[in-house]
Amino acid sequence: MNAYQQKWLDILKSAGLKDWKIEPRDGDIAIEMPHVTDLKLIRDNLPSTLGAISLDINLPHERIKFIFHNGYENFEYVLNPNEADLNEG
Repeated sequence: MNAYQQKWLDILKSAGLKDWKIEPRDGDIAIEMPHVTDLKLIRDNLPSTLGAISLDINLPHERIKFIFHNGYENFEYVLNPNEADLNEG
């Protein structure tokens, strides 16, 4: 696990998100949310929320993928995408 990933884990776990399970998965971060969580709301607000949080991280920004799941559906969000991410699809 790199320092950037560890810093994100520390920040997210300290946010006190009740019943959210946040853990590393390879170089990514997996986030399991309660079944009642509105994924559309999370997805719509995620870029601005993560952008604001990342301003407090004093490490070189590296590529990291957040994998969100609420028991029914899931989505992924890549912060600081690399060239391979940008050329997908």
